Amino acid sequence: MMVIPQYYEFLCPVKIVSGLKALSHLPYEMDQLGVKRALVVTDQGVVGAGLIKHLHAAMEGSAGELAAVYDQTPPDSSVKVVNAVANLYKEKNCDCLIALGGGSCMDTAKGANIVISEGTDDLMKFQGSDRLTKPTQPMIAIPTTAGTGSEVTLAAVIADKDKGVKMPFVSDRLYPRVAIIDPKMTMTMPPKITAATGMDALTHAVEAYMCLQKNPISDAFALGAIQLVFENLPKAVEKGDDEHARLAMANAALIAGIAFSNAMVGIVHALAHATGGVAHVPHGVANAIYLPFGMEHNLNKVPQYIAQMAPYMGVKDLTGSDKDKALRAIEAVRDLTSNLNRMSGMPVNLKDAGVNESQLDKIADGTLDDGSCMYNPEDVLRDDVMAILNRAFK
Repeated sequence: MMVIPQYYEFLCPVKIVSGLKALSHLPYEMDQLGVKRALVVTDQGVVGAGLIKHLHAAMEGSAGELAAVYDQTPPDSSVKVVNAVANLYKEKNCDCLIALGGGSCMDTAKGANIVISEGTDDLMKFQGSDRLTKPTQPMIAIPTTAGTGSEVTLAAVIADKDKGVKMPFVSDRLYPRVAIIDPKMTMTMPPKITAATGMDALTHAVEAYMCLQKNPISDAFALGAIQLVFENLPKAVEKGDDEHARLAMANAALIAGIAFSNAMVGIVHALAHATGGVAHVPHGVANAIYLPFGMEHNLNKVPQYIAQMAPYMGVKDLTGSDKDKALRAIEAVRDLTSNLNRMSGMPVNLKDAGVNESQLDKIADGTLDDGSCMYNPEDVLRDDVMAILNRAFK
């Protein structure tokens, strides 16, 4: 039975343009936004994959132009990089941002947008939730991975490397105006990254469906994303040039992003954030490792929600209690990660992901300090976290 919360909020103000030739709509979308001079925020991986040429081809013959390209975005965005992008934007007299890449490029463009729009030289004054006071610059997001969903979220994570911390920035003003989803922009992802980013998307959807801020609209998005991942992620990993599987996974990441930015995430993301901070495990890999353990942690509190995900995961046997069906859903996730491991080499335990056993205590500390724990349906206690870490290590 679906339970309607007594109160909830839901927002996704992003225009979504999705399809096999969606990128060709870029000039029209810029025209609709009333902008002509774009600053492209990207990274060396995207440049090396030759994806910038697709943007130039799309802009050919239009009134708009790619006025500047910043292609030095690191895997983890930082205050220094954000300021460099903001300075280039002003120097080249740009009037919009195009974020071309994965989560770090999106975060960098969002961070630069704060600096530009607020007229500040101190990004950290705006860390936290709802600190922005001025309208932001138009931003168009073009993802080249299928995982983070940053093209439809209101958040950015930026590192202050001098202080050794990663800070969240959350505001309704940080949503991109347009997200362009074109499978040719994700075709160059190698199998292991395809697998890991796909599991990131799945984790967003599963946690959105389990967590305390879930609502009927986020539920619909979450279940749709789960089905798309199970039906298409193995295809995208095995046959990277399958444009239909790539398009399906790009949409899965997007709609999972819409789900979790409204319903939030829980213990799996808390563990993954901490593991990334301590042991530098890629976020998607960490989520893939922890997801079944996080589902098991919540099994006694919300078996009905985990059970409701089972048919979208391809589970055929839907007999028995909610707990019976939930256990089959958890097994389906484990089967998927094992399959992805065989196909791509994506790690399925912490040891293979490069974590040292001596780091587990520090990861536990970081997990308990993570705000995602607030939205988890089951309480998150240190003993529980250590038990998960020890099981996930082997």
